[in-house]
Amino acid sequence: MLVFVLLILFVGLLYGLWRYHRQSDSLSRSVFLGLSLGVIYGLVISSLGLDTESFLPWVNIVGNGYVNLLKMIAMPLVFISILAAIARLEKASMIGSMSFWIISTLIITTGIAAFDGAIIANLFHLDASSIVAGEQEIARSQSIIESSSQVADLTIPGLILSFIPTSIGGTLAGLESTSMISAVVIASLLGIAALTVNKNDPEKGAMIIKGIDIAQSWVMALVRLIIRLTPYGILALMIKVIVTTDAGAIWQLAKFLIASYVALFIMLIVHALIITLTGRSPISHFKKIAPVLTFAFTSRSSAATIPLSIDAQVNELGIAKPIANFSASFGSTIGQNGCAGVYPAMLAMMIAPTMGIDPWSMSFIASVVGISMIASFGVAGVGGGATFAAIIVLSTLGMPLELAGLLISIEPLIDMMRTLVNVSGSITAGVVGNKVLGDVTHHADYQGQPS
Repeated sequence: MLVFVLLILFVGLLYGLWRYHRQSDSLSRSVFLGLSLGVIYGLVISSLGLDTESFLPWVNIVGNGYVNLLKMIAMPLVFISILAAIARLEKASMIGSMSFWIISTLIITTGIAAFDGAIIANLFHLDASSIVAGEQEIARSQSIIESSSQVADLTIPGLILSFIPTSIGGTLAGLESTSMISAVVIASLLGIAALTVNKNDPEKGAMIIKGIDIAQSWVMALVRLIIRLTPYGILALMIKVIVTTDAGAIWQLAKFLIASYVALFIMLIVHALIITLTGRSPISHFKKIAPVLTFAFTSRSSAATIPLSIDAQVNELGIAKPIANFSASFGSTIGQNGCAGVYPAMLAMMIAPTMGIDPWSMSFIASVVGISMIASFGVAGVGGGATFAAIIVLSTLGMPLELAGLLISIEPLIDMMRTLVNVSGSITAGVVGNKVLGDVTHHADYQGQPS
């Protein structure tokens, strides 16, 4: 009976949000209404101490279902968009320029993030020895140790080789952790091939371009259809977050949680400063990408946010389409400011005192920053985001991996803000790339329409 009542109220919220979304021409307002309703409903359920074990699976149909739909369209969207953009390029050499500036921005900002995380961890006097390990933490630690075998033999040549696809079908099916980058490689090669055909046989080249345009229009229609579901997905995701949050664990590890959010918020300020240096208003910038960051926060998935990120960069920020696609796809796996920058650096600082290392040592901090920058690139070869970034950094520094499992009880809450910062960093890379490259993407087909 309880499940039925909760479900009826949930459906009522969805219906009310649908009515509002139909009448509103602003996706942002609908998204924030969904977020607010989710928080309020979740708090009501939590405060009443209701058993939600049978109710949450129904909520997951909407929340997790929406996330799955975004993951589903991410690969075809990136593939066809990059293919279409490159097929229209005047010079194939532009691909290298875009990749260079976007990846450089991602790696550099990750280095800044690692330094930020290290300093904040020290200022908050975080110390892993003060955290008591229970059964859950011990089990998580063991899992991390077992996972470390996946990065034990990781080398730079092996990493680069993993980006080169062996199967178009397997890559587009997303069977590997590097599938997104491999899809970019395939799309780029096919785009260059289209340029070659167009140069040698303009008639056939025009037919190829027309076919690509038709496929892109089809995929974009699907993307717009799914993006309209964002308010309902966020409503459901937020209810789940509030209901499943362990208040006791938050209180116990409040110091680390607060320090993490401070460090991550500082990275948003860094992004704002970079945006300012490109000549844009940071306030206007963050207003336009607010729905994207909101979804990143609630979903905890950089990959699922790719379609929203590309749409916002092109249509809200006016970033050239190829640059938006490169920054969103690379940013989901390389140079993640939150997961590969702030988080592993803070863990290293927490563990340092337990090993007799002075966490304020500049040489130690420099080592952490440098390794984090390399790890932020290496994570793309194994997947797993923050966990594998932490494994790479801690194992390289010779630190025990077991201590990384002590934060499992508040991991979801930290991961929400980490993902938001990751996505903000990838969009910032897109803005920088668009500014630096300037007129190389001047063609009308490349440009978005800022609102």
